[in-house]
Amino acid sequence: MEHASTGIEQAVKIHKALGEQTRYKIIQILSAESNLCPADLENRLVTVALSTLSHHLKQLSDCGLLTSQKKGTYIYYSLNTDTVQKFAPYLLDT
Repeated sequence: MEHASTGIEQAVKIHKALGEQTRYKIIQILSAESNLCPADLENRLVTVALSTLSHHLKQLSDCGLLTSQKKGTYIYYSLNTDTVQKFAPYLLDT
């Protein structure tokens, strides 16, 4: 039973994160193209400041929707397809 409640908690965190328009757009962008740094995402989102974008990326990472990889001084983000497939497979249809 413990595993079921953990899955439910993660599902709720994921859907709360996706309930915000900017975070949903970030997921859409990353479902089309992987390994983007915050500056790349900022250019695609246009109206989002880099400081706000960092907050959104942290929330998406914390709930398991994103993976990150540091290369030099940059961090590159990608969709965590295993988590997306399990909790929000409709995001992969875009």
